[in-house]
Amino acid sequence: MFAQIATFLIDTIVSFLVFLLLARFHFQWLRVPFRNPMGEFLLATTSWLVMPARRVIPGLAGLDLATLLLAWALQALGLWAQAAIMGSEPGALALIAVAGVDLVRFSLYILVFAVFIQVAISWVNPDAPLAPLFDLVTRPFLRPLRRYVPPVGRVDLTPLVLLVILYVLLIPLNHLRLAAAGL
Repeated sequence: MFAQIATFLIDTIVSFLVFLLLARFHFQWLRVPFRNPMGEFLLATTSWLVMPARRVIPGLAGLDLATLLLAWALQALGLWAQAAIMGSEPGALALIAVAGVDLVRFSLYILVFAVFIQVAISWVNPDAPLAPLFDLVTRPFLRPLRRYVPPVGRVDLTPLVLLVILYVLLIPLNHLRLAAAGL
C-alpha cells in the first residue's frame, strides 16, 4: 500500500513539473509571449529550476535546451524513483529511452489540451483574452491541415482532424514506451 501511494505521489508531482517545463519549452519554441496569465504561471513555477540550468546548458538554434533537458532528466529521475520503490532496478539506457518517449507523449498531450481549449473558447467566447494564446500554440499545426480540409459551412473541422492525428500518433508511442521499458 505504501509503495502505491509513494509511486502515485512521485508520478503526480514529477509529471506536473515535466508538463510545466515542456509547456515552457513549447512556448519559447513557438514564440508565444509570456505576458499573459498562463505564461506568467509557467515562468513563476519553473524559473527556480530553469535559471540555474541555463548557466550550464546553452541554447541551440533558438531552442531552450536547458528546459528540455531538465524535463527529460526529471522524468528519468521520477521513473527511477518509482522503480526503486517497487523494488526494480531498470538500466540507465531504459530510463533515458522511456523518459524520451514520455516527453514526446506529453508534448502531444499538451497540444491535445491546447486544441480542446481553443475549440471551447471559440464556441463560448472567441474574444476571450486567452484565445490568441491558444491560437499561437495550435496555429503551426492547424495551418497545414487547413489547406486540405475545407470548412463545412462556417465550421472549421481542422481541429478535429488534428486531434485524430494526435491520438493516432499516441498509439505507437505507447507501444514504443513499453518496448523501451523492456530494454
